[in-house]
Parts: sequence; structure tokens; C-alpha cells
Amino acid sequence: MAELTHPPVLCYHRIGGPLELGVTRVGRSVFAKQMTALARAGWRTMTLAEFANLRTAHDVPRTFLLTFDDGYAALAEHAYPVLADLGFTATTFLITDYVGKTNSWDVRYTWSRLRHLSWTDVERWRARGFQFGSHGATHSRLTWLHSSAVCDDLARSREVLIHRLGEDAGRAIAYPFSALDGRVTDVARSCGYELGFAGVRGNGTSLQLPRVPVYSWDIANVPFGLRDDGFATLGKFVAHVANRCAVGTTVMRAIGYRVSAIGRVLPDSR
Repeated sequence: MAELTHPPVLCYHRIGGPLELGVTRVGRSVFAKQMTALARAGWRTMTLAEFANLRTAHDVPRTFLLTFDDGYAALAEHAYPVLADLGFTATTFLITDYVGKTNSWDVRYTWSRLRHLSWTDVERWRARGFQFGSHGATHSRLTWLHSSAVCDDLARSREVLIHRLGEDAGRAIAYPFSALDGRVTDVARSCGYELGFAGVRGNGTSLQLPRVPVYSWDIANVPFGLRDDGFATLGKFVAHVANRCAVGTTVMRAIGYRVSAIGRVLPDSR
């Protein structure tokens, strides 16, 4: 008997809202077109529980797990209503230290900082069948942190989610920047996570599950991550490269922190 594998996983970031210099924004009209086309073609979304149960997942063809990283507030305006109208659901991975705040953790790719979902937003959409998980407490690149810092970040995020939303919310982690190694997954396991989502080249084990990001150029009715034609491999490779280039965000943040620190210790020359 063939070995069962997990269904495909799509990962979006921003839907609609202001234009950016980066590549993570997908227009609302494009997102609505894609979701509508998938629904008409017989696709359906899954809950995390369905996704985790391989036999249940394979009882129904054309199923996929739809995920969002970061938890931007615009999801409640531009994405969730589209999905609710189609009978779809999704799992959003929240940066727990920034719920209800702006994205000061990131390099500024837009004119103004972007706001994240509030706990009120999260609880409202959770009541409508949407799920939430961890994207870490601070959106730090975990592979660059000492093990104790990784543990603090992931454990603190999980504790907050369970306290606010219940045990199910502490089940899954999407690693910031899709950056992980054996050490990080060991820490995630020790913190109590059952599922861990990586990038395109995740190895398929429970804490290194692959996902295909949907970036601004992925505008066809069926995103690359759900296609099986000749463009799928190319699309996944480009997405992988773009995701790897996100290391620049971490570097720029580190430089910014260093400059700020120097500015605080230098004497005032006035």
C-alpha cells in the first residue's frame, strides 16, 4: 500500500491593503478569484485536525490546508469574508507579541506601519470556524538564536495562545521566515507543538511540513502550490528562492537595532 502523505498547504501573507516594496501582498481581487475558482473546481479547505489525520484527509479528493502568516488586520476585511462566503476556512499563524499592534518587527515595506489582528478580531473569526496558531512571539529567525531564546519565544507564544483561545491554538507553529533546523524542531517538540510548518522544501515529517507560499506574481486561478503541470515545479522553486531572500529582513533589522544602540550611547554633540 502506498504511503500516505499530507495534502498540499498554501501560505499567504498579506491580502489587499496598501502596496508594498516587497512581494508578499496579494490583491484582494486576485485572492477572491483564486478561492472562487478553487471552490468551483471542487477543492475544499481543511481544519488542522483533518490535516493531521492522514486517513481522514485522503477520504476526500482535492483538499488543501489554507494558511496565513503574520496575522495582518486586513485579513478580517479582505480575506476571511471571501472564505466564509465560499464555505472555506483557514489557519492564521499569529505573532503573539504583536497582536493588536503594528508590524514594527519587520522592515518597513509600506509608507505606514501595518496593523495586526486584535484579540477581538481573532476571537470573532475563531467563533466562525477559523483557526489560529503560533508564528512565534517575536517573529525572530529562530536558527540564529540560542536554544534558550528559541525555547522562550516558542513557549511564550504557545502559552498565550492557549490562554486566549484554548488548547487547539497551541497545536501548530509556522516557523518565521521558514527558518528551521533539527535543533529548532527539537525545541518546538519539547514546547508541546505537534505540527510545524516550514517552506517549500520541508521534509514532510510532523514538525517540518512543506508549504508553498503565494507571492504577488502567483496570479493564476490555481496557485502553483496546487498545480500539477509543468509550471508547478518552476513556481515552487521561485517561491523557495524568494523565501530564502527574506534573510535580508533579519539582517536589516539587526543593522537597525545596532545603529539605534550606538545612537543611544553616543554623547549629545549639541
